[in-house]
Amino acid sequence: MEQTDLDRQGEPTPRTALILDGDGSAEAARGPARAKGSDDPRRARFRWVLALARRPVAVHLAVLTGFIAAGVAVTWPLATDLTGRLPASRDSGSYVWGFWWIARQVEHLGNPWFTRFMAAPTGTQLGLHALMPLPSLLMVPVTIVFGPSASYNLLCITLPGLLAYAMYRVARLWLPSQVGAIAAGAFFGLSSMMAWRAWYHLNLAAGVLFFPLALEAAIRLRRRPGWRQALVLGLVVGGALLTDQEMAVLVIILTSAALLPWLVRRPAVAKLWPAALAALVAGLFASPQIIAVMQQTRSGGATSPLRPLATSYVVSGVHLNDMFAVSPGVTRLGISGLGIIYHGPTGDGIQTFGLTLTVLALLGLVLARRRPGAWLLALLWLGCAALALGSVLKIGTHIFIPAAQALDGQRVSAVMPYTWFVRLPLLSGFREASRIMMLGIVPASLLAGAAVDWLRYHAPQAIVVVAALGLLEAGWSGNSSIGSMPTALPALDRPIAADHSDSIVVDIPYGIRGGTNFAGSGFNPEAQVLSTADGHPRAVGFISRVPAPTMAGINEHAFFARLMAIQDWQSNSPAELAAARLDARHLGIGWVLVWSAGRQTPAIVKYLRETGFRFGYQADGVRVYRPA
Repeated sequence: MEQTDLDRQGEPTPRTALILDGDGSAEAARGPARAKGSDDPRRARFRWVLALARRPVAVHLAVLTGFIAAGVAVTWPLATDLTGRLPASRDSGSYVWGFWWIARQVEHLGNPWFTRFMAAPTGTQLGLHALMPLPSLLMVPVTIVFGPSASYNLLCITLPGLLAYAMYRVARLWLPSQVGAIAAGAFFGLSSMMAWRAWYHLNLAAGVLFFPLALEAAIRLRRRPGWRQALVLGLVVGGALLTDQEMAVLVIILTSAALLPWLVRRPAVAKLWPAALAALVAGLFASPQIIAVMQQTRSGGATSPLRPLATSYVVSGVHLNDMFAVSPGVTRLGISGLGIIYHGPTGDGIQTFGLTLTVLALLGLVLARRRPGAWLLALLWLGCAALALGSVLKIGTHIFIPAAQALDGQRVSAVMPYTWFVRLPLLSGFREASRIMMLGIVPASLLAGAAVDWLRYHAPQAIVVVAALGLLEAGWSGNSSIGSMPTALPALDRPIAADHSDSIVVDIPYGIRGGTNFAGSGFNPEAQVLSTADGHPRAVGFISRVPAPTMAGINEHAFFARLMAIQDWQSNSPAELAAARLDARHLGIGWVLVWSAGRQTPAIVKYLRETGFRFGYQADGVRVYRPA
């Protein structure tokens, strides 16, 4: 049966074989001269330790440990906040809330895909929310013992290393040397692109982990078709669906790209049934998540406003000149002002492969061009890069829209692949074109590893230069504009936690935020973190895809409708105030936290008094109001 390079284990050199085997047989093969000193206990002990270190398990543990340490280093100072602080964003607060919510539902044997502890009193479906059920479930022991913030921080600092190690495992299936495989893992997991996601978009970073896991499982299934490999692949794909649905779409695309050429070439039952079994296992494993998504879709909670969605298709695309620029990580060393350095946005990720990775990947393609697998990787890289450009072509300050057409009020290009990608069934919700780059860095890292592998045997001195350049572009040290926030505010939250009722806590500024559907104002990120400590339902909510029924339910409550009107500088009539006061009483609002409303504070305080609330106390700069 014909095989590609991705189907074959790379043939190791004798030196590599010695390292990988590690069973002591090679020592005996070196001749009588070495065996003569075998009676020396110290030499025998040294050989035993050396043989143990050469075992595959020891090698993998060493590589994993090294990658995790490197991941901590390239995301520094993230590890310094492990016990007491979080990135000050609503995303971080949402992740912490998710860890708490999953642990709570496990303890109470409840349904984790619906809650009234967010967007109270209406509640919300969580089928399309960044809930991360599988990672949250695995972190339940940490959450229960040390708290949800500890689970969040621990996962943040370990993910870059885990990503690098998972890619290293894939590269070992293709590259003959450890050096090339380690380089591929480092270019992937320690890149600025992935380090930024670990800082601020934990669900995406966790979802990306399944890219190399799925690719390795697919390659092993191609190599040895059978129920064991099919089971592993199915669990990996199902696990991706239980982690992040957006990244799961890319996992399915990657798995299909790896399996379809193998299935089409000389089709046989021996190939088809393992692939079908893998699909069945994935569906069964992820069935709770799939059912939750179907229920949310059936209730109308999966829809998004069309015009904001089309706007996202246009603005989320990557500038072509930024895509292959020098990573902005070099600026932490004081290097700036160069035209080749990435100057693009950093609010939704680092949208560049990096110059070092790009050059090495192209070199790796040239050097490994005779391997069929190399061209498949290059095609995947090119396809992902083209999709990540979005629905218009942006170069520098210019926007080009060749073959322009209208899409829900936006002008898009019929030439750009992403314009048609989002029109495929079930893909219209993939609204961030730039995130496809996270799939594109998979083949780019493997090709770069091939270049390093060639240097390993032909120009080993150059590897030092490559490592230095790669290190300059690696990692991310945080957005200064985002800052950090404490994991707890005891003075503020202690009285609320002492109230064991189910009274609702309202945070002002008040709003329901997320995705393309939102209402009200952007609330303080500490709100959802505090709710994990006091255990009260929160009126605010940061939801990845805000369900339409949730928005409709919130708008039916006069108290929230008039509060949002005040935040929008609108006035309320006496009749509206009376309705809001009656609604607040029926809702069971026990606490109102006024964080900071700027110039609107006097109007909001007046509204609270008119709807039946009085000042209670002030702590940590927050004013707390109670029912009169």
